[in-house]
Amino acid sequence: MLLALGLLALFGLWWLGRSGGRLPAGLVPKRLAGYAAFALAALLAFRGSLLPAVLLAGAGLWIVWTGEGLARRLARLLSALKPRRTARRSATVELDPGSGDGLVLAGPRTGERLSAVPRGDLLALLALCRGADPDGARLLEAYLDRRHPGWRVDAERDLDPRTGRPLDPGTMTQEEAYQILGLERGASLDKVRAAHRALMKRLHPDQGGTAEFAARVNAARDRLTNRHR
Repeated sequence: MLLALGLLALFGLWWLGRSGGRLPAGLVPKRLAGYAAFALAALLAFRGSLLPAVLLAGAGLWIVWTGEGLARRLARLLSALKPRRTARRSATVELDPGSGDGLVLAGPRTGERLSAVPRGDLLALLALCRGADPDGARLLEAYLDRRHPGWRVDAERDLDPRTGRPLDPGTMTQEEAYQILGLERGASLDKVRAAHRALMKRLHPDQGGTAEFAARVNAARDRLTNRHR
């Protein structure tokens, strides 16, 4: 009985809207019909008629939504659910003032501590920051100044004279790296570092060294250092 009365009330409100009947300002027929459906649904639910109550509540919701523009409401809902990029995620690196260490937030080493990233990869990350995250580049330069004081000189030596860009240690084979450093295959990390230091002393400009060979020595060191990670 109540369901029939509810449907009759909805029909009456629909007819009122079609016939040009007047309602108080701001109370359009569709909205009034929706509110009436909600009220009847609550009454039916209170009396234990759950299925008719659910049907009436659904009808009321549909009436209210279509009355205010279903497409517009759905667009607002989807916009609210869409994930938003935060300033933190747009950054490339993050430094911890307390420990002096940092965290890589973007790039090949995402999620790693800066202290665990080889110097060569830090320089590659710096090049990435300079193009996409100037603030991150400044933070990384400050970190390199503290942890690797000679990195600026090494970075200049690492430039390929033909392209003006850093040599990529990934393009050098392990065999080539061992030959450049004068080491046997399988040499320990300590031997790699010792050979690199000895060669770089001999390659100083005052000793007649060349920038091209110095860059290859640094690339060989980075190639073998990455192998030991």
